[in-house]
Order: sequence, then C-alpha cells, then structure tokens
Amino acid sequence: MSSYSSQIQEEQQAVDRSYARLDEMRAINRSRLDAVRATGAHGSPTMRTERDSFATMYEDRLTQLRAVEDRLVFGRLDNTAGQRRYIGRIGLSDNDHEPILTDWRAEAARPFYEATPAHHGDIVLRRHITLRFREVIGIEDEILNMNSERVDQAVSSGTLTGEGALLASLKSRRTGKMTDIVATIQAEQDRIIRSDMKHTVVVQGGPGTGKTAVALHRAAYLLYTHRRTLGRSGVLIVGPSTAFLRYIDQVLPSLGETGVVSRTIGDLIPGVSSTASEEPHVAQLKGDKRMARAVANAIAARERVPADLPKVQINGLTVPMTRVDVEQAIADAHRTRQPHNKARETFVRSMLSAMCARYEEQLDYTPDASEMSNVRSMLRMNDKVRRTLNLAWLPMTGMWLIEHLWLDAARLRSYAPWLDEEQAAMLVRPKGSPLTASDIPLLDEALELLGPDPASASRANAADAARAQELQFAKDTLAQAGIGSGIVTAQMLIDNINGEDETLTSQRAASDREWTYGHIVVDEAQELTAMDWRMLMRRCPSRSFTIVGDVAQTAAMGGTRRWKRTMDPLFGEGNWTLDELTINYRNPQQVCELASRFAQTEGLYISTVKAVRKVTDSVMRITVDDEAGLAERTAACTMGLARQFIGRDGTGRVAVITPDEWIEPTRAAIRKALHATFPEDECARLEAQSAWDEQICVCGTAAVKGLEYDAVVVVEPGLIEQNAPSRMVAASDLYVAMTRPTQRLLIVRTQADEDRMGI
Repeated sequence: MSSYSSQIQEEQQAVDRSYARLDEMRAINRSRLDAVRATGAHGSPTMRTERDSFATMYEDRLTQLRAVEDRLVFGRLDNTAGQRRYIGRIGLSDNDHEPILTDWRAEAARPFYEATPAHHGDIVLRRHITLRFREVIGIEDEILNMNSERVDQAVSSGTLTGEGALLASLKSRRTGKMTDIVATIQAEQDRIIRSDMKHTVVVQGGPGTGKTAVALHRAAYLLYTHRRTLGRSGVLIVGPSTAFLRYIDQVLPSLGETGVVSRTIGDLIPGVSSTASEEPHVAQLKGDKRMARAVANAIAARERVPADLPKVQINGLTVPMTRVDVEQAIADAHRTRQPHNKARETFVRSMLSAMCARYEEQLDYTPDASEMSNVRSMLRMNDKVRRTLNLAWLPMTGMWLIEHLWLDAARLRSYAPWLDEEQAAMLVRPKGSPLTASDIPLLDEALELLGPDPASASRANAADAARAQELQFAKDTLAQAGIGSGIVTAQMLIDNINGEDETLTSQRAASDREWTYGHIVVDEAQELTAMDWRMLMRRCPSRSFTIVGDVAQTAAMGGTRRWKRTMDPLFGEGNWTLDELTINYRNPQQVCELASRFAQTEGLYISTVKAVRKVTDSVMRITVDDEAGLAERTAACTMGLARQFIGRDGTGRVAVITPDEWIEPTRAAIRKALHATFPEDECARLEAQSAWDEQICVCGTAAVKGLEYDAVVVVEPGLIEQNAPSRMVAASDLYVAMTRPTQRLLIVRTQADEDRMGI
C-alpha cells in the first residue's frame, strides 16, 4: 500500500508535468510574440494586418497563461479502467496532443463536481490536490464506488476524507480580493453554473451560500462553452458598488477569462458617472417604472405648436408659418418612429417644404428648381424661422433634459401626474446638481428616446463615411492579394488594422452605450429598481441573464422582495428559472442561526437551511452603560480582533459597522487605539492602505454589501435599525451586517440600545 508521503510525491510529479507544459507554452508564445514584433512595420497592408493579428493573439494567450499560475492543478478523477484525469484551471496537452490537464469547464470534468456515491458512472475516486505555489502539500480522496478496492487503499494511505478542501478554504484569512471556488464547487452550485445560456437563471441564496462565486464561474463557463458567440458580443457584470467590483476583479482572470465588462448601475453609461447620494424615498420615486413615461412626456412637451408663428418676407412675398403646417410636420416626424433628435430632421424638412409651398402658391408662374432651392436656403437661414422651429421641436441632450426635469415641481407633475405635491417637491433640486445613481437609468431612457444630439450626429455621420472608405479600401486590398471573401473578410481586416478584433470586445463594449451583450450577470440583483432593469434589458435583447441575490437583504425601497413579481413582467412566466442555494459556507453556525432567527422574526424570507461548520465563541456581545464609553470600548475590542485576525502579510479583514453618524468618531477612536497597540511601522502600514483594501475598516451597512470579513463588529444595532427609512429595510440592513463574518461576530452596544432591540 502506498503511504501518504509517497502519494504526495506521485502527485508532485503530475503537477510538475503540468507546470512544465505551462512554462513551455509561455516560452513558445513569448518567442513567437518577439519574432512578430521584430518584423517591424514593413510590408504590404495585408502583411502588416497579419502581423498585428498574430501579435494580439500571442499577447492574449500569454495573459491567460500567466493568470492561471496559482493552483493550476486541483483535482483528479480515477475511473474503473484505472485511467486518471487531472482537473485544473485550463486544458493542457502535450506535443502529441495527449491530454495532461482537463479544463474544469469541460464536460469531462463535470463528475469532479457532481458525481455522488449514488450516481458516479464509471468514476471510482475523486481526489482534491492542495498546492502552495507549485508544491503539493495535501491530498484528500472521496471514494464514489464503495465496492472498489480504492476504499482500503485510501484508508491505508490516510487520504480518505470528506469536505476537507472546502473547509480549509473557509478557515483561511480573508484578503481584499475574492478568490475563486473552482476547486471546491459543490454539486448544487455546479448544476447552476452549467445551465443553458438561453434561459434566464435567477439564483436566490442567503449570505455565504456562494451565489456571487456561482455567477462568476457561470460567466467563465459560458465564455468557454460559447466562445464564438460571446467572444464577439461580450459579457457584462453588474455589481452593487465599485468596492464590490474591485473585490471580485481577480476571479475571472484566475479562471483564464479577461474579456468582460464590470460596471455598477451608476457608471453604465460611458463618460457619465454618478457622484452624489440619494435619499432612499427619492431613489424609490425615481426607480418607479412610470418614470419612463415621465421622461417620454418631457420630450413630447418639446414637440408643440408655438403660440407666435412668424411671417417671413421672401423676394417681396409674405410667407406664413401656419398651425396646420406645424401639426402636419410633427405628424410626419412621428411617423418615422425615429428618436426625437433624428426625427427632427424630418420635421424641419416638412416645415421648409410647407413654407416653400406657401411661397409658390402666391406666384403666377412656375418657379424653376434653382429659385426654389434659393427660397429654401433663405427660409432655413432666417432667424425667426430657426427660432420657431426650435420652439416647435427642440433639439436636446439627455443631460439637459434630466437636469430640467427636476427644476420645477409643477412642471414635473405635468409630466408625472401620479406624483402628489409632496413627492414632486422631494424630487426638485437646484440646477447644476450632480447626478445620482438613480438618475442614470432615467438618463439612459432619455438618451434612448432622444438619440444623438445634432452635433454628435454630424460627427457620427462623418465617422460612418470614414468607415465606409476604410471598408472599401479593405475590400480592394483583399482583392489585390487574391484572398477574396473567405476566412478573412473585409470587416475583419479593418478590425485588425484598428486593433479592434475579438480580444478587445470588452473595451469597445464599455465605450458604447448602445452595445448589446450576449450575456449579463447581475449581482445583488434584489437592489435594482424597475428603471434599473429597463436599462439592463435594452442591453441584452437575447434575454440571457444570470441574476443572483437575496430578497432578505434588500435595502433599496424600490428593490425586489419577491422574485416572481419582478421577473415575470421582465422575462415572461416560464422563461426564467429560480434556483435556491441553501447551504451557508461563510458564517459559523452560531452566526447563521442568530441572523436567521432575527430575519425570520422581522418577516424576511430566509432560504438558507444550515451552516457547514462550527466555530467556538463565534458570537460575542458586549454592553456598556452609556454612549460616553462606547467608541473607546469598540476600539479596544477591534484591537483584540486585529491581533487575532490581521496579518502583516496583508491577509485578514476586520469590519466595524456603525450607524452612519458614528463612523468618523469611531474611526478616530480606532486610530488612537491602533497607535497604542501596535508598533509604529505596523500602524503606518495599516493607515497607508487604500479605502477599498483596508484590513481594518469602519463603515455603514451599505458599504459591506456583498463583502466578507474574518471578524465583524456591529455597533449599536438598535440605532442602525432606528435610522433606516423603513422597518423592512432596517431588518435587511442588520441581517447584512450580521452575516459578513467568517469567524467572529461581536455586537457592542449601550444598555439603552439593548433594551430597544434584543438581538
């Protein structure tokens, strides 16, 4: 029988072989890239295009090969025929095309995640391999066929175990980045990851169930499986905050995928960002789906018959602009069904034609074309005519429209008659106010209905003409080279010349508001309002979505409390599926049970069934007499947690969650305690950390959505609840706060706060 150490050595040889092949492939691609770059910028356009195309291909392959260095190999499957298949981050083959490593997304790797003793097919054993850098430091076996001789072998060698790899990953200290779960994906998660791209998938899961990881691994799986489709259309990931997007930004690269766009709702429009916060009730009003009608009404109000219509003198004749002509021109423009600014071209043409007809009907002869062309030019250049045409059909930008939407309560109510006076007054703000996240979907609606403003439209027309010339040049070049229109098309040639091939899809998509994606992943989706969803739906006509969230954590007053109520109107009944993740991998049992009891008492929907591990003293409570000593006691407790969980190597995270008005005083107290507890060099290191990567952070409940920490201190929970805009939001906020830790939850409060709320 093989000993544990000999099993380690055996696996080390297999791992060394995979890494050797990885190094070889890196060297080959590096050499090829250097050779291509060494050719310089000489040769025909076709030769230069071919060189650039190969250079881009080698650069992207090198990026992918570098990203999979960590934990390249993590599993092995043995079948009844004695064959072994190693599972890893990417697929690797030797020079004879014999497989060395199987990509975790390949169909052949599915049993690594889904095989069970009851349903194992020809798989006998599943082995988890743990690496530290390139060294094998642990192996754990799961016997799937209990009648196999491998049972005794695993027992004898000491490799037989259960969920050791998963539990080890849960016990490790947190960092400022989310790590992938590719080595520990559970069966219920894997089934969701591999589900059909054509069907919208909604994943409901409580805190710590791995729903974010499932969504990201599903994105990687779909990019692998549908490379041809998604390589050209792209994948969009929508998260709740920039801090959250930074937290997850290494997951997909570590899985070999870099071509995705990550955005929040607030920065989804290129070149526009929201910088101001919104009062919750105002955000709820702006998120109402009826606001789309308000935007449309605001645009329609600028398509009207002006009260004062001019009469213009042309060649001694009085040419009137009549109400009938304006109404007809407006009707002509509406029939085009084009956006407002584009339809204005039809309106202007129709008006000028009508006025030319008014001129011509006063003549006793038939004018020639040159005379009528001259008349049309004089009408177009007349100040009165131009001013009246603008009054009748005002050209607008989306930013201008949204800013003016909030300037006057009475006018706003004319666009949105369902608002009462108090609600309209809440929405009014001064001219020049910065945009909020709630403004962005309304701005997107305005841009959709308005189309490009005239200035940008003229630039776009010029760009279209230039692209047409480029395309013709490309066709001529291919024809001269005798390539024709086979594998290399004229458009591919243009894309390569401009550096815009498939590998840059994400960059092109991120800069184009009208880009439509092949798939969209939405995290913390319960926070999205109806207007948020409208903005996302127009970006994915195929309706291919992965939507993850937890309705118990809904903090937005216009968010989702029941998936069916939101999803049916968007996708249609039967066109989406709801999958629930029920196992809490993040929180210790004590934390999970405390948070679940609280949430159920408050009427929140809880889908989590159980936590997978116990941690001694994972919930602790400290009560002080009054507020005077609360900040200092909080700081002292935080230092105790820092000594236990914060590492000098950058690992370990502690969050202190307080009522918003106490953030700065608490932060000051912790800073003082830090200098009294740690050496100055350690204090300097901690204080120099970026806000999004702090090992000790002080914040409100909104800032921790979607994140996790080794330890969490919740300060004065009753006051957090009291400050929330509604009872349900208060419950969700506290539920989020209590479910962030992987090791320890500490509640620090005054006696009055404990009397007010007894969690």
